[in-house]
Amino acid sequence: MTDSAGPASFGRVDPDGTVYVVSGESERAVGQVPDVTPDEALAFFVRRFEALELEVTFLEQRLGSGAVSPDDARHTIKSLRKKVSEANAVGDLAALETRLEALTPKLAEASEARKAERARQHEATRAAKEAMVAEAETLAAGNDWRGGVNRFRQLLDEWKALPRIDRATDDALWHRFSSARTTYTRRRKAQFAQQSARWNEAKAIKEAIIEEARTLVDSTEWGPTSGAFRDLMTRWKAAGSAAREADDKLWAEFRGLQDQFFNARTAAQSAQDAEFSGNLAAKEALLAKAEAEMVPVTDAVAGRAALRSFLEEYHALGKVPRDAIRGLDNRVRALEQAVKKAEDDEWKRTDPEARQRAEETVAMLSAEIDKLTAKVEKANARGDQQAAKKAQDSITTYATWLDQAKATLADFTR
Repeated sequence: MTDSAGPASFGRVDPDGTVYVVSGESERAVGQVPDVTPDEALAFFVRRFEALELEVTFLEQRLGSGAVSPDDARHTIKSLRKKVSEANAVGDLAALETRLEALTPKLAEASEARKAERARQHEATRAAKEAMVAEAETLAAGNDWRGGVNRFRQLLDEWKALPRIDRATDDALWHRFSSARTTYTRRRKAQFAQQSARWNEAKAIKEAIIEEARTLVDSTEWGPTSGAFRDLMTRWKAAGSAAREADDKLWAEFRGLQDQFFNARTAAQSAQDAEFSGNLAAKEALLAKAEAEMVPVTDAVAGRAALRSFLEEYHALGKVPRDAIRGLDNRVRALEQAVKKAEDDEWKRTDPEARQRAEETVAMLSAEIDKLTAKVEKANARGDQQAAKKAQDSITTYATWLDQAKATLADFTR
């Protein structure tokens, strides 16, 4: 044994070069290094010890930090014990064995800590998966067909990133998650199938409407065709939407046909209005002249003849702009009413039956006044003032009526 401190103090070298490791009162030959000095031979086997010591130290550190599982650490300890007991090395092998023995209680602590950590992770994973299942089931019952499918992809990626928990729980949660995803997918496909059917139906209807519009676009029957286009627009709105790209294309085509017709109508009406403006000026001048010459109508026969002559000339002038029609018609109607009133008045004045009725009324009222006058004279003669006054009051009333009847009769003599 050498006097040097450290691992070398646990070894010695024979003159023949054999190296021994000393442990307590016993020693064991560990090998021989030929053609080197004793110190070099001893150093060779010390380095072997130091390598073993480093393995033990590294294991202690890993176990203390939790970097190695208790099961792996237990296996490593067993392996190191065998290596230390059989090691051809020089150093305090007994101390290494003691250090390895000291790791046994730490293994139990590490096992409990690992178990607690696994339980915590298990609970956290279970809670996370239950939350994901709950969200998946909510999505499956909803109608978010665009955002829902993206969220299901995210949830599936998150699920795969989580560790498995106990098999029964994990399988049950996965079954619920998978069932929710399947339900959502089926409902989404059914919704899109229905939507696609509605889109196809709307597309077919709108294509038919466009074909009808094509038959109308060159029509010059402005009024009826405008109404037909309005009906087509009502049917277009009632048809609903097709797929967006197709719907936009169909609308552009239909709107183009509408614009083509209505632009042609506007152009034609503008040209027509320009032509009608001259007719309007002529009709207004003719109306002004007729109003000045005919109104008031003093001769019904002459008024009717003048009206006929006016209407012939007026209608021969042709059409006027639409916005002027009502005003002109009102003025023409006023002329017609003035002539008619004159004719009505003339008829009343010359009606033989009415004249006879007026004469009879005058005669009747005059006779009644004569009777009442006789009553007054008789009442006065007998001194009956009350009867005389009553008869006189009646005479006054009948005289008023007689004046009115005479005025009516006078109308027939003008």
